[in-house]
Amino acid sequence: MDWQRPSEPVRKLIRRGATMVVNAPPGWLDELDEAILSSPQMQVIADDPVLAESFRRVNRANVLAWAASNVRDPGAPVPANVVPELLAASRDLVRRGLAESAVRAYRIGQNALWERWMSIAFEIASDAQELRELLEASARSLFSFIDVTNAAIAAQIQTEREELTRGTHAERREVVELIIAGAPISPQRAASRLSYNLDQTHTAAVIWSDLAESDAGQLDLASERLARTAGAHRPLSVVGGAATRWVWIPARVAPDPAPLGKVVDDLRGVRLAMGSTAVGIEGFRRSHLDALTTQRLLARLHSTQRVASFEVIQLASLVTENPDRADQFITDTLGELEGASPEIRTAVLAFVNEQCNASRAATRLYTHRNTLLRRLSRAEQLLPRPLEENSVNVAVALDVLRWRGS
Repeated sequence: MDWQRPSEPVRKLIRRGATMVVNAPPGWLDELDEAILSSPQMQVIADDPVLAESFRRVNRANVLAWAASNVRDPGAPVPANVVPELLAASRDLVRRGLAESAVRAYRIGQNALWERWMSIAFEIASDAQELRELLEASARSLFSFIDVTNAAIAAQIQTEREELTRGTHAERREVVELIIAGAPISPQRAASRLSYNLDQTHTAAVIWSDLAESDAGQLDLASERLARTAGAHRPLSVVGGAATRWVWIPARVAPDPAPLGKVVDDLRGVRLAMGSTAVGIEGFRRSHLDALTTQRLLARLHSTQRVASFEVIQLASLVTENPDRADQFITDTLGELEGASPEIRTAVLAFVNEQCNASRAATRLYTHRNTLLRRLSRAEQLLPRPLEENSVNVAVALDVLRWRGS
């Protein structure tokens, strides 16, 4: 490209605008992320907590790389931003069979950033001629930056594809995806290719890392610990992505949830979502989908809890499918109890779960009955309606709050 540098006044304007982007408050970048992820074309990425978080890191890296370059040398060509976050995100998309989504994601990000940049340009430029030159120069800079970055990513995608077409991980992944999609593959053929008996009872799990640079060894260690905790021999583990493992445990009953926290307790950033327990190839499929539902609930509610099971979160998942309506339901149902201390909210939830039996609830909470009654009395003062008239709704609202992050 015949690169023409902008005039000095426009270079100053570009530097000023780029500095505003570099110093933008976190909320500005949050809004940009959500504007991109809310696009219908991004649905498959937005629905996966690991991919969505990976994309947020990549989007911010790209935005800040382009802006920082224009602070240093306004209007000059910006080199490809081939950073580890970008390569890891592309690797995950290829492993999920979503290579085309990588290029699409960066183009959507480019368009969203351009809209924000135009707003900045109209804010900082008062002269019509300078505004026109500013938009032309910055468009050339931004679009060229995305082009060279996409070219670098395309090369990485090709390398990753070649690696994934070899070895057992690729074959296992292919077979699992056929089963999950409901494709007409026989249980016998699938079991042979997976080296895993599908004619049994399974509990699926999704194990993933929240960290930008995940440790594959820690994910594999969590998979091994989970199998030992459940007393399972020959579990199936499939690489779902650089930061994700899909696991199936052969077990006639669901693993005891009590010791599951120990599986990830000392593994930094590692989280665990358990599915239901079900039989046969259809149970293999359904349990995995339930584990994904559990993972997505934790992401949707920004939950800080590291371990969850479908059995426990199923109702909360249904209630929070529409986050805005769920928030309104909680506010309408709980009133001032929503902001009460965790001790009071926990007391109410335990009381309702124990069929409004104060003695059993106190025993469950390892507290004195009179202490429980004082907390219930305070809760009654905070609730919009008496607890006895609305106990089911109150329990549901408190259950959602239990999973929701701050």
